[in-house]
Amino acid sequence: MRLLVTGGAGFIGSHFVRTALAGGYPGLSGARITVLDKLTYAGTLTNLPDVDSTPELEFVQGDINDVDLVDGLVGQSDAVVHFAAESHVDRSITGAAEFVVTNVLGTQTLLEAALRHRLAKFVHVSTDEVYGSIPEGSWPETHALEPNSPYSASKASSDLLARAYARTHGLDVTITRCSNNYGPHQFPEKVIPLFVTNLLDGLTVPLYGDGLNVRDWLHVDDHCRGISLVLGKGRGGEVYNIGGGTELTNRELTERLLASVGADWSRVVPVEDRKGHDRRYSVDISKIHAELGYEPQVEFDKGLADTVAWYRDNRSWWEPLKQRAALGG
Repeated sequence: MRLLVTGGAGFIGSHFVRTALAGGYPGLSGARITVLDKLTYAGTLTNLPDVDSTPELEFVQGDINDVDLVDGLVGQSDAVVHFAAESHVDRSITGAAEFVVTNVLGTQTLLEAALRHRLAKFVHVSTDEVYGSIPEGSWPETHALEPNSPYSASKASSDLLARAYARTHGLDVTITRCSNNYGPHQFPEKVIPLFVTNLLDGLTVPLYGDGLNVRDWLHVDDHCRGISLVLGKGRGGEVYNIGGGTELTNRELTERLLASVGADWSRVVPVEDRKGHDRRYSVDISKIHAELGYEPQVEFDKGLADTVAWYRDNRSWWEPLKQRAALGG
């Protein structure tokens, strides 16, 4: 198989690529993988194996809105796994334009190329945030899309485009919607790596509002395994939720992170709540379990401990990224 992975130098995409190249997904044994990534602030080649010594891997730096580049790469591929996205909610609140350009127009550029070349399979990686907020219970894939941030609105828009290309043109497009990911190689603007790296440096951490917003936590390894199952056997035109099964308030998560580095609550600084802050997310994973046999395998406490240890042992990876972000690079 010739596989094109967009955003493959980012947190989730690079984990998928590394695992696939290491033989972690039986359906991708022997696959040749091309990574297309713009290498914005959150993407780095340090997330990927060395291209020169990995003959099954090709890296192309470029924009998913580059029509000619995308057309050429899709035309050489059997399938696309589309991770590339602007994904930080806070950044979308202060400036939404990049989110629309990348998440909506970029997805449309890829879908149009897939249609021209009658691509065999297109997996569009999305988020549970498109559903909005749910006070109790869990969202099935049929729940209405009710996004509350510019980020989630841009992802919901791209989901609808993906669905439209499947319904209108018969393109084999599947959509995955995941809960909050964590694990190694996550850019230190998201809550777990931000808190861990700040705490390791003796700094404080910010806690939004009353800290009672609830998130379901999904280890990146479980997420990518779910995506590999959808790529292999997912039904075209369908949506699959991928969840981790561990719901925590932000206060509970903060307490665990403090304990993991031997810090106390004096290191926590309450801050004004995020605009439009969704109260609770929870996805129903019964569909992907029944159809594809997915269930999360990484127990949260172990996954979190391993993640904290990875950041403790890999300062050389995250310190330059935080410095570059602080300088606006």
